Amino acid sequence: MKCPFCGFADSKVVDSRPTDEGSSIRRRRECLKCLKRFTTYETVERMPLLLIKRDGTRQPYDRQKLLSGVMKACEKRPVPQQRLEQLVDTVEQKLFSSLDYEISSKVIGEMVMEELRSIDEVAYVRFASVYRQFKDINTFMEELNLLIRDK
Repeated sequence: MKCPFCGFADSKVVDSRPTDEGSSIRRRRECLKCLKRFTTYETVERMPLLLIKRDGTRQPYDRQKLLSGVMKACEKRPVPQQRLEQLVDTVEQKLFSSLDYEISSKVIGEMVMEELRSIDEVAYVRFASVYRQFKDINTFMEELNLLIRDK
């Protein structure tokens, strides 16, 4: 690991501890030349996911884009940011454990809606209206009736 202060290519690990519920390791290092300390993080490298969109095109999966969509659905709702991060973590865990490296945006949308439904019903309906592209008020009412019926 290159020292960020002097650029020397060798350092020693002074301390290691798990972070983020064990998904990464935080390491305190000391440069063997200038003796300054710095922190590094080690995480598991995951295979990149490709998202298959409705029109058949493929693009790399983007966590930030998914989080942004969920945040828009929860705008002005009493849902903490940390809960939204957990929702995306849960969806990602399912995606990466499926061992499929190409996944349909439809599958991801359904996973998000399943999670949102238990967090905030208004956010769920907002997300569903964009995701399912409600064409008119009748489609919207059908979704609301399903939500009410399942309650």
